[in-house]
Amino acid sequence: MSFQPILIPPSIDFWHHAARALLQRLAEKDLLPQHEELHTVDLSGLCVMVPTYRHALCLKSALADALQSAFIAPRITTPTTWLEMLQPESAPAAITHDSERLMALYAGLRQHAWLKKLFTAKRNTDLLPLAHILLSLSDELTQAMLPALQLASESTPDSAADRLEHTWQQALAELPLPARQLLSDETQLVWTIWKSQLEQNDVNAVRLLQMLRFAAQAHMPLVWISPIAPNPQETAFLTAYAARQPVLPFILDWNPPRIKREYADTWQEIHVETDAINTSISEGQELPASQHEPRISLYGASSLEDEALHGAQTIVDWLQEGKSRIAIVAQDRAVARRIRALLERAQVFVNDETGWKLSTTRAAAALAAWFEVVSSRAETAALLDFLKSPYVFASLADKPAQLMTIERTLRRANVLGGWGAIDAALDGKPAEQASVRRIARQAAAFNARKTLGAWLKATGATLKGLDMHAALAGDAAGQQVLAVLETLQKECPALTEMFTFAEWRAFLDMQLEAAEFVAATVDARVVMLPLNGARLRSFDAVLLVGADARHLPSQPPETLFFANAVRRELGLETRESRQRQQLRDLVELLSANPEVVLSWQAHQNGEPNPVSAWIERLQLTLARHQMPALPMRSSALAIRQLQSVLPSMPAPQAPQLTPQHLSASGYNSLLACPYQFFATRMLHLDGMDELSDMPEKRDYGGWLHAILKTYHDTLRDQPCPLPAREDLLRRISAQAFDTILGKNAAALGYYSRWQKVIPAYLEWANAHEAEGWHFVVGEQWIEKILRWQHGDTQREILLQGRVDRIDENVNGERAVLDYKTSDAASLKTKLKTGEDLQLPFYGILSDVPVASAHYVALESGKGKNSKTGAAAAPDYANWQAALEHHITLHMQAITDGAPLPANGVESVCQYCDVRGLCRKGAW
Repeated sequence: MSFQPILIPPSIDFWHHAARALLQRLAEKDLLPQHEELHTVDLSGLCVMVPTYRHALCLKSALADALQSAFIAPRITTPTTWLEMLQPESAPAAITHDSERLMALYAGLRQHAWLKKLFTAKRNTDLLPLAHILLSLSDELTQAMLPALQLASESTPDSAADRLEHTWQQALAELPLPARQLLSDETQLVWTIWKSQLEQNDVNAVRLLQMLRFAAQAHMPLVWISPIAPNPQETAFLTAYAARQPVLPFILDWNPPRIKREYADTWQEIHVETDAINTSISEGQELPASQHEPRISLYGASSLEDEALHGAQTIVDWLQEGKSRIAIVAQDRAVARRIRALLERAQVFVNDETGWKLSTTRAAAALAAWFEVVSSRAETAALLDFLKSPYVFASLADKPAQLMTIERTLRRANVLGGWGAIDAALDGKPAEQASVRRIARQAAAFNARKTLGAWLKATGATLKGLDMHAALAGDAAGQQVLAVLETLQKECPALTEMFTFAEWRAFLDMQLEAAEFVAATVDARVVMLPLNGARLRSFDAVLLVGADARHLPSQPPETLFFANAVRRELGLETRESRQRQQLRDLVELLSANPEVVLSWQAHQNGEPNPVSAWIERLQLTLARHQMPALPMRSSALAIRQLQSVLPSMPAPQAPQLTPQHLSASGYNSLLACPYQFFATRMLHLDGMDELSDMPEKRDYGGWLHAILKTYHDTLRDQPCPLPAREDLLRRISAQAFDTILGKNAAALGYYSRWQKVIPAYLEWANAHEAEGWHFVVGEQWIEKILRWQHGDTQREILLQGRVDRIDENVNGERAVLDYKTSDAASLKTKLKTGEDLQLPFYGILSDVPVASAHYVALESGKGKNSKTGAAAAPDYANWQAALEHHITLHMQAITDGAPLPANGVESVCQYCDVRGLCRKGAW
């Protein structure tokens, strides 16, 4: 290279040292021209490559401070951006993109049964992560070995492949013989796949060729600034560039004399090792000592919430002190997310550079919900979850009302799923039925096997067909989801392999998992970043959360196929090299920032949680040198005095919410607990019905109501002799349960239960008919207005309900019958208590006077009471009159503003849906 590398130790003044050293070297080589007309230093003939554009701003600021005058800035860019600006070749190589490589490799792997057996894959899609790992390992090998392979092929083409094979075998020889034999299949698989990837012009191979072509066109000096040593590809590029133009590398100096003494003594493993670019390291120029002495303090929190509260308060304190550039290093992501939430509550918005997985956003969740609807074949829970996404039917004006109707209908009917069952349940609700049918039509396209291009087309059609595309385009995360789909559309058109829906879903999930969502910057004062994101950057203050042994250092990723010894021989990253680099990042963080707070949870789950061993080693070194230990920091949380109020029983008054209609169950609720009536019937906060895989007793009752209505309608319209009636009822029951069992086989137990009751029920029904009673109507919805006079004003309320059955006697009297899936003895006991007012309420509803009422038992008793029967309501006429009088009194009291206290008894409260609202037990 033209210049020896300039080594600058990590410090707050790194960029100032770099700018001065750069200007000095340029002056020494007479490469610092003056613009005569403008009387400024002209650096436009210099190319500077930095890791990110944030570093470009740092360098420009440092050059301005060093020159103290106007200047023409050099071309500062990043390697990736520079390659994108490179003029394309006349016949460019066809680049095989990562997504195309992944699915092409997966399509090949799934053909081999021995691979599934070797890696215990139960399904084809289990091989997709394996394909991803193999590609990642292949990319590592390409980056580490391709430059040497290309150099060898240029000098001696015939022996290049032999040398590569020798290097491979030499690396495998590092494994013990038993392990080598055990991994023979895996290593051969990796070797074969890597060579096949090289033949496909993958991105990494093409990138190396582009870098070398860029070096061959070099026409200006190059300054290379990096916090880490260049990898083999970058080294090959710099070597090729230096053959045509001067190259000046700037690298962090990790030699012991240039590092703060206590750090050098504590962490000796950070010291520099000989590598390709540092073969001749000079002491370089002497740099002035930094005038800023970093302050480091610790905080051992008692819990996650304590660490988050302390961290948020620390940030707020720094902002109040006037600090405007603050960093949160998120070693513990859970704590960091909690700090972010607390700061946003205080109107401090964090610029999150770490990003989070795109798959965790609501936009990606909408796609995941759609895939679940398709794979579950319209399971009700999945469909409702999908419909609740804000992106689905976003332009539908009445979507909330439709969604509520669909959910209530499906839950009330306990429809577990299936397009046919859902469509049937929504009969009579045309708008909701049309919406669900739109979804069903889109789901029908997600079948059979398709190419990736066809799957992308089907997914795009769904997004447009369900009004999701425009909603996603108007959302930051949604835009990135659409961008992922568009990128895949561009990268995978040539892939002709066919994939199932499960494979397409797994592939897209992997792409969304790999992509990161970074929100737009709204507040530049506080930034959240990973530890390696702080390289070559300085802040006014830094808070590192997660400084415990579990998070610092970060847990290394699991390596498949290769042990560290093999990776070392092949020139790949090892566990030790990753950890050493992370330690260097920590030392740089401590050296380059004036104030650093290291925070961790000193206790977790009641057990001590030790601080990181790296911090312990630093404390020990300070003690050995008789230096003060790192101080403990604690931020005083603001204390707010709250006035305590003793909880009391709620007793709201709401005359403006007086109900306009009333059912028997509603009035029973009023008597059981006025507050329950207020919450469920006046505020309409009643809970949703729960979907159940197993049929419940209420379902059984509904089935019997429908069966008995059909049976008695048939008898009324087509008289049937007594001996044939049991066959008729069993035939009707069989037809009904055929449909029921087709939806849920668990209903078989209820069918068997009903078959045993049929003879006893018919015995009672025939005897009831012999007494002169005949069936008039069943399952009839009846409404009646109840009026009363209150002073000079007439008040009214609409009574409504569905009556199970009304019979009429030959003498003209009418009777109300209510079916109950209980035995006759328990029903008689229920009538004695008089708590259930269903029977008299139905009598009031009738426009024809009702003389009697009965509960009809649909269960046979045990032993001597093995028959069914009816329980007659005593003194029915007076019961109706008393109930009508009490309804008017209670409704008038509510209208007059009477309190509605939560005075229900425990037998009512234990099953109450709104107990959490009245908070009984807290008062």
